[in-house]
Amino acid sequence: MSVRDTKTTRAIAVSAVKLFTRDGFAATSVRAIAADAGVDPALVIRHFGTKVDLFLETMRWELDADALFAGPLDELGHAIVTRLLQTDGSESGVFLALLRASDAGAIGTSLTRAHEEGFVAPLRRRLAGEDADLRARLAAGLVGGLFYMLWVVGDTAAAADPEALARRYGALLQELITPL
Repeated sequence: MSVRDTKTTRAIAVSAVKLFTRDGFAATSVRAIAADAGVDPALVIRHFGTKVDLFLETMRWELDADALFAGPLDELGHAIVTRLLQTDGSESGVFLALLRASDAGAIGTSLTRAHEEGFVAPLRRRLAGEDADLRARLAAGLVGGLFYMLWVVGDTAAAADPEALARRYGALLQELITPL
């Protein structure tokens, strides 16, 4: 059994997710994570390396790009927004923690890579036209705006009717998906 497969590793990871999500990257110390996990701080470093490494390993929101971008292209805007609105709620904490920590060098680089590989590139593969790359990037920005509205600002009025939100926001997204 490797060091990475222990109860200690899992306890540290669970504590890290809880504290990073609640308090953010800057306000969460290795000592606080260790205390919450009931371990010595040295074990956090032994199991994960640096605080940045721990953050990057535990604060992930993996989009299933195949499922997210599946379906007819002419209905994809609505389908994407509908699928994103059906998340289980844990994504908002991860999104907020990543957003708050985005100014830390390695974390910002990781976010850029996740943005490119998890959203832009898979959507771009579905799009036609010479401006497909630009439209995929703008679509990613529009989706980021949706998350900002829902999770940063907490606009519950906009989310009160998920179908109406999916229909209207999906129509905006569809404008970027469909070439001019």
